Amino acid sequence: MSLDTAAASAQANQDDSRLDVRLRRLKEEGVGTGLYWWSEALLVLTFYVVYSWSRNQFGSATVQPDEALRNAVRVIDLEKALGLFQELRIQEWFLDWTFFLQFWNLFYGTAHFAVTIFTLAWLYRRYPVLYPRLRSSFLCTTGLALVGFSLFPLMPPRLLADCGEFGGCLAAYPFVDTLSEAGGLWSFDSGTMQKISNQYAAMPSLHFAWAAWCALALYSVLRSPFTRALAVAYPVATLFAVIVTGNHYWVDALGGIAVLGAGVLLGRTLADAWHRWSFRNA
Repeated sequence: MSLDTAAASAQANQDDSRLDVRLRRLKEEGVGTGLYWWSEALLVLTFYVVYSWSRNQFGSATVQPDEALRNAVRVIDLEKALGLFQELRIQEWFLDWTFFLQFWNLFYGTAHFAVTIFTLAWLYRRYPVLYPRLRSSFLCTTGLALVGFSLFPLMPPRLLADCGEFGGCLAAYPFVDTLSEAGGLWSFDSGTMQKISNQYAAMPSLHFAWAAWCALALYSVLRSPFTRALAVAYPVATLFAVIVTGNHYWVDALGGIAVLGAGVLLGRTLADAWHRWSFRNA
């Protein structure tokens, strides 16, 4: 065994030991969700329904496309100043790869929910003493995203050159809506999607925020280097997906990190306060 391998193994054992100690301490303190699985599922589902309804009360439902377009130009100008505006070039590299784009369209539309639901369910089942903080952080992150959606309605790249009802008809940035062009499970162009979805809910990127939350939550409890690598790879893949499909700018992901940081702090605070209150009234 090489020195590097031995050192990595020793570090892994030390991390496992710290996790075990932490789990025992929280269990002794009586930390837990206190809810049956169906109650937890109902809580998260209800929260998401209320969030979705709230998200769609503004944005493309009430905001004129000109305002969302002006914000998009501001974002692009900022990225240009920072040397980050490469989204159009990245998408153009892959426009001829139809099956490749179809894969990322499918990833964009399904992993966002499937991986997040799996993470919540697995944490509830395997690590109930860690679950309250993690679930609360997730819900707070989701709720805080509404602040960005309401204060900064942002036209996503896929709508910049679109001359439809919600588009900017801006030929200077010929992004493609890959869901519409290459195909996927659904399309933003459908009348139903346009009516029920806020077309300008791009800042922050909740896709990236959720993916980063999954990575943080899973990485802290996974013990295998391989599974930890998969957890880290997930938000990276999500970032590529939202860029290549024309749904977000790089800066939207930074906004996602910001709401995740605030959500973690607020979620931990609320979960700990609830635990202290429950302990005193037990």
